[in-house]
Amino acid sequence: MFGPWFRSIVVCTAWWAFGGPGVLQPDGLPVIQANDNRTPAGRMDGDTLRLSLVVEMARWYPGAEDGASAVVAALSEEGERPAIPGPLIRVREGTVIDLSLRNALPDSTVRLIGLMTRPATADSGVMLAPGMTTHQRFVAGAAGTYLYGAILGARDWDRERETTFGAFIVDPAGDAPPDRVFVMNIWSDPVDSVQWREALAINGRSYPYTERITATVGDSVRWRWINATVRPHPMHLHGFYLRVDAKGDAGADTTYAPDARRLVVTERMAPFTTMDAVWSPDRDGNWLFHCHIGFHVAPEAQLDPPPPGAHAHHSADVERHMAGLVLALTVAPSAGWTAAAPPARRRLHMYAQEGTPRGRAPRALSYVIAENGTVPAPDSVDIPGRVLVLTRGEPTDVTIVNRIPEPTAVHWHGLELESYSDGMAGWSGMGPRVAPPVMPGDSFTAHLTLPRAGTFMYHTHLNDYEQLTSGLYGAIVVLEPGRRFDPAVDHVYVVGWDGQDDPPRIVLNGGSLPAPAALRAGVAHRFRFVNIGMADAVRFSILRDSTVVSWRPLAWDGADLPAAQTGLRAAAASLDVGQTADFLFEPPGPGVYRLALTVPSSAPQGIPIVEQQLIVR
Repeated sequence: MFGPWFRSIVVCTAWWAFGGPGVLQPDGLPVIQANDNRTPAGRMDGDTLRLSLVVEMARWYPGAEDGASAVVAALSEEGERPAIPGPLIRVREGTVIDLSLRNALPDSTVRLIGLMTRPATADSGVMLAPGMTTHQRFVAGAAGTYLYGAILGARDWDRERETTFGAFIVDPAGDAPPDRVFVMNIWSDPVDSVQWREALAINGRSYPYTERITATVGDSVRWRWINATVRPHPMHLHGFYLRVDAKGDAGADTTYAPDARRLVVTERMAPFTTMDAVWSPDRDGNWLFHCHIGFHVAPEAQLDPPPPGAHAHHSADVERHMAGLVLALTVAPSAGWTAAAPPARRRLHMYAQEGTPRGRAPRALSYVIAENGTVPAPDSVDIPGRVLVLTRGEPTDVTIVNRIPEPTAVHWHGLELESYSDGMAGWSGMGPRVAPPVMPGDSFTAHLTLPRAGTFMYHTHLNDYEQLTSGLYGAIVVLEPGRRFDPAVDHVYVVGWDGQDDPPRIVLNGGSLPAPAALRAGVAHRFRFVNIGMADAVRFSILRDSTVVSWRPLAWDGADLPAAQTGLRAAAASLDVGQTADFLFEPPGPGVYRLALTVPSSAPQGIPIVEQQLIVR
């Protein structure tokens, strides 16, 4: 149901490169170069860009240069090495593009996409048989972030071949701030009915071989992202908010007005879409930007995964317990800047514990929160973990005590905090001061600074396959000073996975049969939704009989929405993995309502997999 990223990924012998990559391999194939999208392709001739491209077979090393490789189709400039992603097309508005493209594949027709004047409602439809060349001449069109490429033959959409796509950037006629361009590509190939070889890459490399991104406190970091794959990717930034300035697809780019730009920590990028975003780091340290689908960042998501029994998740080294669609970020302090962690006003303990298995998961793991010196029984579990209610502006220390027989770590997802406390074992911190995993029988204290009220989450960031699907997650609610959390009007719903079955068993607040909830009529109720499953978007809706009622959006990822996006609307919304959302629901009158949870990818007809009665009196 969920495609090759959900299936077991093969652990197999690498395809070795006969001495490492060069211009040509002994098999006669050229070696692909990783394209960092800094150098535009072609040559300018007055107001015209002249560019000759070839699509050909080549050998790709997405990881180590002497590691595993795969033979894939890729784009190149005539006479140059092929590149993944394809050569960068970057021009100013008004530029004429004079382009030829030759299909050097031995046995595959290709369909060209994106090589046209923007915006466009339809593609060129050009099909290119093996050995044929096409000539295209067009004006670049409107400024924006676009993609282009060649789709290979009759696509088997379960067998990904997204290696023949690149970035097409049209800059405005005047000066524009500097930016970076990142393209995601995926290649996969079945070994048997359950095992796959996969390569998931950003600018041609799979983590930990992706580029290290550096910035300085006070910078404005401008990114253009392109999802050149058939998979959605909820992209998550640790420790900071992204401001989304524009979204687009192969044909058009929509730039948001300044008062409509959202702040997010996780932004869903649908297949073949683009995003322009800005983030402004105000704290130093090591951080991550990564896809939040667990199967796209696990050690197995690479051509040469760790061998059986390697237990990479036990390592303190982030480069051994993550792979695939990950960028490592380092923010240096600005001149004269010093970090000053405020003293904690509140202290509590969080125990990682294992109890009696329930449901489908072979284990029951949870974080159990305790205050005032209380210590929970060693085998008690809360799945999900209890809602952690905090107060904006009240620095809080949380000591994680590990009572399970393997290392763990807690990521405070969405919180703007110091790097050392962020929860990426072996990476969070700066220089020689790097946070370790919380080893069995040991503890670690995270310092939480809370500049913003909203809905967030905490979850494990080690061995996600097992720990996350066994229950190591929970919600965070940060309130304004002087406010109390009232569960009668403040309703928290956390989506997770119960075990690793295919298809997964998705649970809401730890179960699939929630008891009816009583709501007071004439009162505004705040619904806080959290999606921390391993993969896939979920959809929440509130209905009376078969009619969707109305609610008012309030916040996304803990950040208040722009005023123009908070109007009354149909009570239905989708959340991808790693996202939270808040809505205000005022029941129009007494009666029985239904909160429905659906998974659009597995039940596009909208059949709920979990329902809860909302009894309004």
